[in-house]
Amino acid sequence: MTENPFFKASTLVYELPPFAEIREEHYLPAFERGMADQLAEIAEITANPEAPSFDNTLIALERSGALLRRVGAVFFNQASSDTSPGVDRVDAEVSPKIAAHTDAIHLDAELFARVEALYERRDELGLDAESLRLLERRHTRFVRAGARLGSAEQARLRSLNAELATAETAFRQNVSADSQARALVLDSVEQLDGLSPDAVAAAAENGRALGHEGAYVLSLKNFSNQSELAFLTDRSVRERLMAASLGRAVDTNGPLAIRMSALRAERAQLLGYPTHAAYVVADETAGSVEAVDALLPRLVAPAVANAAREAAELAKVAAADGVEEIAAHDWAYYSEQVRQSAYQVDAAALRPYFELERVLHDGVFHAAGLVYGLTFTERPDLTAYHPDVRVFEVFEEDGGSLGLFLGDFHARASKRGGAWMEELVTQSTLLGKRPVVMNNLNIARPAPGEPVLLSWDEVRTLFHEFGHALHGLFSDVRYPYFAGTEVPRDFVEFPSQVNEMWMVWPAVLANYAKHHVTGEPLPAEQVERMAAAEGFGQGFRTVEYLAAALLDWAWHTVPAGQEIADAEEFEAAALAKAGLAVAAIPPRYRTTYFAHIFAGGYSAGYYAYIWSEVLDADTVDWFRGNGRTVRESGEVFRAELLSRGDSRDALDSFRAVVGRDPRTEPLLVRRGLA
Repeated sequence: MTENPFFKASTLVYELPPFAEIREEHYLPAFERGMADQLAEIAEITANPEAPSFDNTLIALERSGALLRRVGAVFFNQASSDTSPGVDRVDAEVSPKIAAHTDAIHLDAELFARVEALYERRDELGLDAESLRLLERRHTRFVRAGARLGSAEQARLRSLNAELATAETAFRQNVSADSQARALVLDSVEQLDGLSPDAVAAAAENGRALGHEGAYVLSLKNFSNQSELAFLTDRSVRERLMAASLGRAVDTNGPLAIRMSALRAERAQLLGYPTHAAYVVADETAGSVEAVDALLPRLVAPAVANAAREAAELAKVAAADGVEEIAAHDWAYYSEQVRQSAYQVDAAALRPYFELERVLHDGVFHAAGLVYGLTFTERPDLTAYHPDVRVFEVFEEDGGSLGLFLGDFHARASKRGGAWMEELVTQSTLLGKRPVVMNNLNIARPAPGEPVLLSWDEVRTLFHEFGHALHGLFSDVRYPYFAGTEVPRDFVEFPSQVNEMWMVWPAVLANYAKHHVTGEPLPAEQVERMAAAEGFGQGFRTVEYLAAALLDWAWHTVPAGQEIADAEEFEAAALAKAGLAVAAIPPRYRTTYFAHIFAGGYSAGYYAYIWSEVLDADTVDWFRGNGRTVRESGEVFRAELLSRGDSRDALDSFRAVVGRDPRTEPLLVRRGLA
């Protein structure tokens, strides 16, 4: 084997990982050495004969694990973005080892004793605000990880964590494998009637890439309602596509979901909490199960009522096609028909105005320039982990360098579904690190030589994920523990949701929404119609989301010892209890492919999207009405919130921007629930 590139820090700009040198066989040895190195560093801390100090304990802890951070950042991105059977095997092997390694640190009695000794006299240490918060947050993490449990309880905790890590990896891999296996293969172009020409060409290209030469393949996105359902005129094809989506991983992931729910409930009980949800939210901005219960259920009735009104409109249009009852595979299609007839908005006809390069440069990057003064230069000289991935250097308004942004925009068989942000290098002034962040999307690849045309939802996703990227790029903290998106789960979506506002900001929209052939701008009257049409469908979108959020909540408010016999029966009962058993609107994610909560860190946390949207809607109002210029407002938002990470309380950062506590009214108005 060649020298392992993870064994030393990268010499590339911003310490960009040396992807050209990295091979699959490097991962496992790097993980093993990285864990061993960090445990040796921990042993040095605990063996220090000097009394515990902030420097010899907390700072030493922050500096530990450099090799493990390097390999982990690269590997877990590849496991999601460009996996292979070899990567999957390493993932399955290393995940429980990392869980055990994390336990070895947090359940180290001597290390915790040093942290607790400092915590108990924290007011005497003369620490600055960020350092004091580091001590407090580290102490909390040790306690929540079981540091105060007895030896027998800690042994059981280690076993639970190892089994959960293995199960989470299996769940994720099962979703990926079955999503690929259930891709809809169509033999004739007539079956794709209703799709735009570029979407048909993309389906043909997808078929070729997946070994179905001459056929058309619709690969499944990670959510329930596939985007093609809005346009396919053949009802039987729509039904097949929806069935393929809703039926993913039932046999494999149903039992896994039951087992993971039980393991999490037992772990919560061991740690002194009645349910896993109670354990999770105690460390979020929500603070308690009661706070979440005060928000989500009260949105259900008005959302279902809105959806019923929308269904009545759909039924009128569907009747002309002889459809007597709107089914799940009909909703998106007839919603599109209503938008076309009532609002004169044709989503397929809009695609030529949203060409990827123009949306990226003249939309997303342009907005970042208007709001924050940033500029971007593509760096083709820098190699990423896949030929699709593009590297951009990011510069401040004064020309100073900020970091790197990597964009991996296209779908492929080796990439999981969805869209997300990763940090390859985490910012820290303590460690001398500047940020390297990336966005992953799943935009269908067009036929060779054809432009990449986006749907309106894909434009939104591009802006949304770049909001996460900005959160990482603007990080300006001392300790890596607080950097970038290392904030409470029910706060992390807030900055990315705010960034969506710029997609419709007049000065931004006019700059990127231009026909890719003629260069003509999107007509002003079309923009007005799009704004009017935005309100239609809020009932569906809110019900779809709430169904997923309350399904997550149901799985994780199960107390320890309660037995669940069947995952599908549990799901049906949970939706009925929540008042969300709407047959025509399945949850955005059903249990067996709900990777957010069973494999992605959002367990008992999917409520975070609407919780964050409360802050988002309020902040959008602030941007529009605070009397400052957009650039001035952007600087406040960056300095007081985006740059802070978790170095101070998240809601304190919100208050520093807006000047008060958040209000729910803007969200209710936005979603038609006021």
